[in-house]
Order: sequence, then C-alpha cells, then structure tokens
Amino acid sequence: MPSLVDYIYSHTEQKPHFLGHSMGTLVALAAFSEGRTVDKLKSAALLTPVAYLSHMTTPLGILLAKAFVGELITILGVAEFNPVTPAVASLFKELCRHPGTNCYDLLTDFTGKNYCLNSSAVDVFLQYEPQPTSTKTMVHLAQTFRDGVLSKYDYVWPGVNVEKYGQPDPPAYNMSNIPAGFPLFLSYGGRDELADPGDVGRLLGDLRGHDPGRLTVQYLEQFAHADFVIGTCAKDYVYNHVVSFFNRFN
Repeated sequence: MPSLVDYIYSHTEQKPHFLGHSMGTLVALAAFSEGRTVDKLKSAALLTPVAYLSHMTTPLGILLAKAFVGELITILGVAEFNPVTPAVASLFKELCRHPGTNCYDLLTDFTGKNYCLNSSAVDVFLQYEPQPTSTKTMVHLAQTFRDGVLSKYDYVWPGVNVEKYGQPDPPAYNMSNIPAGFPLFLSYGGRDELADPGDVGRLLGDLRGHDPGRLTVQYLEQFAHADFVIGTCAKDYVYNHVVSFFNRFN
C-alpha cells in the first residue's frame, strides 16, 4: 500500500484519498502509525478497520489461528496460502469437521450474519474469493489474534528478530502515533465477526487524542463484514457518507 501511494503521488503530484476494507485497513493503519504515506494522502476511509483481532468470533478464523495453521503450512513448504490447492484444501476439510464450524456457508462463518446481501452478489463474490495470499500473511494474522497486539511479523527465533528489528521481540505498531491531524473515517458493524466491535473500540481508544474535527466514526449495528463491500444497501448506508467525507478534505 505505501508503494502504491508513492507511485500515484510521484506520477500525478496529486494527493489521493485512500479507501480500504479489512486487510487493507490493517496495512494502512500500520503505515500511518509509522508516519508513512500520510503526507501523500488527503484522507483515509477505513471500512471494518482491523488493528486488533483478540475479540474475533468467526469460528473458522479462530480455529485457524489457534491451530497455528500458518506456521504448519510454512513448515510444509507452502509459500502461498491458496484455498483451492490440494495442501490447503485438505487442511480446510479437516478443520470443517470441527464442531461449531459451518463450511456450507463460508461467507457467514467467516464474516458474520450480513444484513443486505443478495444471492447474485454472493455468487459473484464467491467466483473470485477467497483470493490466494502469502502464507506469511496468514501467519501474521494468526500471531495478531493469539498475541492480542498488532506487531511486526514474529520470526519466532530471537536471533532472526534481532537481525530484522534489532531486538529479540518484534516491535508493536502504536496506533496512537497516527498523526492527530490526519483525516480519518472509520466505519464498522455490530455483527462483524472479523473486525469485532470490541477490537474496533480498542482502536478508537488508541485514537482518543485525534483531532475530533478530523475523525469521523460510523457504527452500523446491523452490518457485518461483507455488507461494506457487496451489500446492496452499502451505497446508501456507507459510500454516500464516504464521498461526503472525502469532499470535506479535497
């Protein structure tokens, strides 16, 4: 994300607005907390912001994190976490046998009971999702859930961490370091099982020193994780407000 922003800025000399959802918000928040990219953006709208995962309630997500699946796949030499490959698919098959998981409705099991999805939107979504990602990314997410804090990637071996970070434990990202004057729009849902309201509340606590005139928070009790991107009512409930926010800082 920082590289993308740098590319746009260097080629247009115009500051864009940033809009992120889920994992995109985690990358953005980490960058903002280190003072990166904020000088090249007008503002940022973060939908279902993820900085903490300790309150995550999605059954399959919790099972994946607790089972150290990322570390296991890394040990097996699988660099890409792709659910359709035999190695990862067989692991999912085993996990789906665990009581409490509902792999016949993966979207709900991962994201919570969404409010305004229709079957055609879900069908289109499932044609392209879930996308492959780096196994290292999955490990990092599992670490964030298990450790209860957003830190840089933990290489586990202190010597490797020292080589990478100059200390035996990975440094944490401090959300309160996000520049107080940087315009932020945060929108989250009460039914979201990934970006749980408890974890978003913790993030908002970190931002309590933010300039109130430059921090807009929207809470939608009935929304879950996927409503924000493929919900039929997302335009009225979310995106009209996002556009209005962006226009304030043009």
